[in-house]
Amino acid sequence: MKNVVVVGSQWGDEGKGKIVDWLSSEADVVVRFQGGHNAGHTLVIDKKVFKLRLLPSGIVRDGKISILGNGVVIDPWALLDEIKEIKKKGISVSPENFMISESASLILPFHKEMDEIREDAAGKSKIGTTRRGIGPCYEDKVGRRAIRVMDLRSSSNLNKRLENVLLHHNAIRKGLKKKVYKKEDLKKKLLKIAPEILKFAQPIWLKLDEFIKDRKKILFEGAQGILLDVDHGTYPYVTSSNTVPSMAATGTGLGPDKINYVLGITKAYTTRVGSGPFPTELKNKIGNSLGKRGKEFGTVTARKRRCGWFDGVLVRQTIKISGINAIALTKLDVLDELNEIKVCIKYELNGKKIDYLPTASEDQHKIKPIYKSFPGWKSSTQGIRNIKDLPEKAKSYIYALEDFIGAKVSSISTSPERDDTILIEDPFKV
Repeated sequence: MKNVVVVGSQWGDEGKGKIVDWLSSEADVVVRFQGGHNAGHTLVIDKKVFKLRLLPSGIVRDGKISILGNGVVIDPWALLDEIKEIKKKGISVSPENFMISESASLILPFHKEMDEIREDAAGKSKIGTTRRGIGPCYEDKVGRRAIRVMDLRSSSNLNKRLENVLLHHNAIRKGLKKKVYKKEDLKKKLLKIAPEILKFAQPIWLKLDEFIKDRKKILFEGAQGILLDVDHGTYPYVTSSNTVPSMAATGTGLGPDKINYVLGITKAYTTRVGSGPFPTELKNKIGNSLGKRGKEFGTVTARKRRCGWFDGVLVRQTIKISGINAIALTKLDVLDELNEIKVCIKYELNGKKIDYLPTASEDQHKIKPIYKSFPGWKSSTQGIRNIKDLPEKAKSYIYALEDFIGAKVSSISTSPERDDTILIEDPFKV
């Protein structure tokens, strides 16, 4: 039995949805352990497209249990809308196949509004959040004033919890000359949806312990890339939670000794949504071509993604930080038409060469990439399912990435279709 954590090794949008779906055919349980409905995973199954935001990718597969852990922040109205939406596509969602941690924090309307207020006020210094209230909710969680799932069970307890959180938020809102929230109005709205949310609530740490004893295979699904980690990413242009694999333990209540394998999803080039440093960004025809061929638009926001060459320095760094055992290389086919392909192997900062991303944001914006060039293969790799069938120059590119980043390539994705995957090593069977 293996328990596997899947994380993005870049800034997100690496193609985790497809890989998680592909792996979920072997898993018994699929768990989200951080983030909220700011994450977007697109799955293509039998040409049917599923765009998930909060629900784990395993929800589209029969016989799988999907879980939102305590590390996830949940907009209850968005969750119910997503459940309704996916049910229309013939997917069953019930307490038998979907569970929520009873200690997960809830995103409330004032969280979303605060997100919008801050972004609008920041001007050119905006972080580039999805404006869904994720950050403000995590702030309340750390500040010990959040409303949690189980607070919905008791009207009197909910009353006390709302008084506490509104004391904080209404004071800020008054200072900003925004309308204050009335406790009774919000309480009424929450109690109305409480039965629909509570029927999924479970002590997830206990359920996972039971699954481990029953020798079930558990797949932990990260929402954002490691470079968006609040501690290890390009701060302050990061998300508000820890996205590293170790969060799979913290965000679910599972002991770290139960994690057996970490798979880093890695795009064959680099993309980023929103603001922040991006050393290998291409603001030219090549960058536009990568975006067009790769259909680089956000699943949640539809924002155009910034595109650039593969940054080997960053991926090597995230592998070391995360304890990644192997990578799943995605979107190789997007590079098919290029004459030349470049990989960043070092940075230059103030005239000195360095082989890691500096911590200071001002330095991250100043660094210049140093590239190694590879010849393009100028032939289609789309749909190839055996590594022997890849062009020799494509194989050379893959082996060079493997050597540089210090991790093996366990699979290669050659199209959005689930089955268009070259399997080299199965994480559940290593």
